[in-house]
Amino acid sequence: MNIQRVIPYFCTMSERIEHLQQIIKSLPESPGIYQYFNTEGVIIYIGKAKNLRKRVSSYFTKTHDNAKTRILVRNIYNIRFIVVETETDALLLENNLIKEHQPKYNIQLKDDKTYPWICIKNERFPRVFSTRNIIKDGSKYYGPYPSVFVVNTLLDLFKEIFPLRTCNYDLSKKNIDLGKYKACLEYQIGNCKAPCIGLEGEDTYNEYIEQIEQILNGNIPFVIRILKEKMQESADNLAFEEAEEYKTKINALEKYRKKSTVVASTINKVDVITLEKNDKSAYVNYLVISHGTIIHGFTVEVKNKLDETDEEILAFTLINMRDKFNSQSKEILVEDSTKMEEIEGLSFFTPQRGDKKHLLDLSKRNAKYFMLQRQKQEVLKNPEVKVERILKKIQEDFRLKELPVYMECFDNSNIMGTNPVSACVVFRNARPSKKDYRHFIPKTVQGPDDFETMREVVYRRYRRLLDEEKELPQLVVIDGGKGQLSAALEALEKLNLRGKLPIVGIAERLEEIFFPGDSIPLYLDKKSESLKVIQNMRNEAHRFGIEHHRNRRSKASLTSELIGIEGIGEKTQEILMHQFKTLSKIKAASFNELADVVGQAKAKILIEFFKK
Repeated sequence: MNIQRVIPYFCTMSERIEHLQQIIKSLPESPGIYQYFNTEGVIIYIGKAKNLRKRVSSYFTKTHDNAKTRILVRNIYNIRFIVVETETDALLLENNLIKEHQPKYNIQLKDDKTYPWICIKNERFPRVFSTRNIIKDGSKYYGPYPSVFVVNTLLDLFKEIFPLRTCNYDLSKKNIDLGKYKACLEYQIGNCKAPCIGLEGEDTYNEYIEQIEQILNGNIPFVIRILKEKMQESADNLAFEEAEEYKTKINALEKYRKKSTVVASTINKVDVITLEKNDKSAYVNYLVISHGTIIHGFTVEVKNKLDETDEEILAFTLINMRDKFNSQSKEILVEDSTKMEEIEGLSFFTPQRGDKKHLLDLSKRNAKYFMLQRQKQEVLKNPEVKVERILKKIQEDFRLKELPVYMECFDNSNIMGTNPVSACVVFRNARPSKKDYRHFIPKTVQGPDDFETMREVVYRRYRRLLDEEKELPQLVVIDGGKGQLSAALEALEKLNLRGKLPIVGIAERLEEIFFPGDSIPLYLDKKSESLKVIQNMRNEAHRFGIEHHRNRRSKASLTSELIGIEGIGEKTQEILMHQFKTLSKIKAASFNELADVVGQAKAKILIEFFKK
């Protein structure tokens, strides 16, 4: 193994470039790892290579599309390399050094949780318990487990089957022979056979521990077979109570095995690793299979810094996971074995059917669920993340040049042309901005002409925004099909806004999205977030327009009846409408209630009129 010494970092730009070129020329064409340092002598990136000279020189000769890679190259002030025998050695060494130094530009496993382990203590008459701290004292640790519930389930199973001690006494032979301890309550209730006072031998106790280790390693059939042999032996010796105890233990193990086994028991010593990815992170699920049972299942988030490939992320994570779980499996199930880097002693396989394919699908689902869960957590912590994602989706679906932070939607309401109104609702950041809503009462349209009404209100809306030099929306939505959209386009053309102001129409029956000049509508996925926002805008415009239309209709109905009352003028009518809202409430009002609003004289006129 050859290590290049690090020389002083403080030099001019030209000296730095010359120094780096000299190092690159001296690099061997062998497998190894390389380390990049900044001006302060801190490692900022560690990489592996089949050919060190070729790989390192590529950083300084290629034009990099990734901005992070360009920044990395600008910050390299020195290079250090280590030559190894094989590519596998390079992969293992790279992994260890990344974990040790945590360079700024390397991918990192984002796992800030401390997961529980099951510990079999290195002591005479070993205790079995859960812990989150690993102490290198010769004890055996199994895990980590994704939840405390799984750990407690296993410990409860062991307690049910095996009479293990729970005390922390030093049960050395000397202490037991001297009679330093007394049997506790656990012995009295049958949970422990009191090795502390010499009532249980070490060989028998160690048999329990061996069987527990087999269970933790997934070899439950082996333990069941041993217990069945002991049960038969007890029955042959007419020790039926003892045989019944063994039977109870076997039943408990069988029950646990049924819950744990997901594939054929013939599948043994297999690891499964799959990946899901979004813009920011990769989510890798890792399963350890032993004797047809998943004994470990773990998903981690991987922060990819320089647009690493899926295969690089999987290889990095696999090495970490195998080390973490002390996996001895030689067969690894992956989605595409042809793209995986070769790792000495391991074989990659992509199953197409059967139980192994089910395992691969299960791992993939777990990775996806974990990713969705993390995304939900991010949204809860920062709602702006969800808003930005939705706006980007709308921008993509509706072919917009700008992010549609500000959108408007128009809808018309009338009954046979009577009391027509148009509504304009405003959405900012994909949410209603009710203070910006506007009503329009058509001024030039006679009768129920929906197209002419749309043409007028769109023109009036944007004529005013232009006159007042206010911001224009990034998207306009017209409730209606091709006809309404064409009318709105004519209004924009008069204002010289056609082609400058993005506009679409939405037809309610089939949720068709129409674009100007395109006869074929767009059909968005019914579950699409962008469609849901557009539907929300359309529904809100409809609600707002109908509400105002009903108010106008009610007001017109009320006014028409009051007009015929002699002595009740327009001013009084307005006061009555403002106070009572409806004609029925005016009719139901008492003399005093009316008098308080319009005076006794007019109250008397109203009472007498309504009595007729």
